[in-house]
Amino acid sequence: MQIAKPLPINLALQGGGAHGALSWGVLDRLLEDGRVAPAALSGTSAGAMNAVALAQGWLDGGPDGARAALARFWQAVAASVPAEASLIAADGLAARLSPMVKLLMHWSHYLPPELSNPLDLNPLRDIVLAQFDFERLRASAGPALFIATTRAQTGQLRLFDRANLSADALLASACLPTMFRAVEIDGEPHWDGGYSANPPVLPLLQAGRARDTLLLLLNPLQHEGPLRSAAQIQHRALDMSFHGAFLREMNLLAAWQQQARQHWLPLDRGTRQLASARFHLMDGGALLSGLPQDSRLVVHPAYFQALHEQGRALAGDWLERHGSQLGRRGTVELSERF
Repeated sequence: MQIAKPLPINLALQGGGAHGALSWGVLDRLLEDGRVAPAALSGTSAGAMNAVALAQGWLDGGPDGARAALARFWQAVAASVPAEASLIAADGLAARLSPMVKLLMHWSHYLPPELSNPLDLNPLRDIVLAQFDFERLRASAGPALFIATTRAQTGQLRLFDRANLSADALLASACLPTMFRAVEIDGEPHWDGGYSANPPVLPLLQAGRARDTLLLLLNPLQHEGPLRSAAQIQHRALDMSFHGAFLREMNLLAAWQQQARQHWLPLDRGTRQLASARFHLMDGGALLSGLPQDSRLVVHPAYFQALHEQGRALAGDWLERHGSQLGRRGTVELSERF
């Protein structure tokens, strides 16, 4: 469905490693649909990659350019690792790391990156430098950008907006400390943004460019079933470490929004914006929760394509159920969901 004037919308893009290919599919379907246009984007890790790819493509050619840039990015990532590193089922989704790669990943839990990866190899660095023109992005107009990183020395969130965006900032947002050396920016080491915001939401509201905000999640809001093994417990603990900051932020926003709506005449601009904010949610985590535990680290063209198709289906179903409410009312009440 194409309309003359798309609705400005904020997009909050959660990180999740290879699972970010599902977000690629969601964004591809939203851009194809044409009902919305990105006003502001926030992202962490894979979500940050998707946000910058979308912004780069939008600068080059609007919605179609954004779709093409997202596809180029994920295709480049898929081509950066030998296909033999992963084991892929016929449907493309039941993906696992090969035994040799799993062994190497196991040693990363016991050795610092300086020893487990002494050459500081990171295929993502070359892809980022080849795909994105940071100087042009900084100097141009377009959707507001907020990329989350974590200050390794304090655990505090550090945000990079469009004017301060760089390859280092983007790589820092996706820097898993067990695999890669911390990214130094202004003499300070930075780690994956998921530890401090996954993704940041308040900056989108403060930007004031749109009343509608879509939360695109890759971690399930609720896990099913008991934990029966040490590996399952470790996996759940890792999920919590990358999801806790987001849940805390949403709990606060839910409480603040309730308070703001209780005022008949809010006194300041920020309170008025929060009271009138409309939230929407796509829970990709519900689809991804049944995948193997190491599936976030799998890099394979068939796997990415399968996730992309799942993301398109998720977005298509969401648009069919909720698309008519965009710009009119929120489709998720924060106080009830968080």
